[in-house]
Amino acid sequence: MKLLLGSVTVLGLLSLGACSNADMAQMGAMGSPAHIQCFSGGVLILDATSTGKVSTENESDGWYFEDAATHRLVRVSGDCVIKN
Repeated sequence: MKLLLGSVTVLGLLSLGACSNADMAQMGAMGSPAHIQCFSGGVLILDATSTGKVSTENESDGWYFEDAATHRLVRVSGDCVIKN
C-alpha cells in the first residue's frame, strides 16, 4: 500500500513538473475574478470585472462571465484581453 501511495505521489509531482508557467497560472486562476477589456476597431467597447471564471464559447471566439458590478451574464466576442 505504501509503495502504491508513493508511486502515485511521484507521478503527480512529475506531472506538475511538466507544466509550463502559463499552465500553472491558468490552474491557479480558476474561479478567480478577472478584468476583461474588449476592443472593436481599436476602440474600447467593454471594460468589466468578472465575479469568477471567464469561460469560452465552444467553437467560437466568444467569452461569457458574470459581471461583478451588475451580477448579470455577459457574452462577448471579438478582440478581448482577459487578465486574472
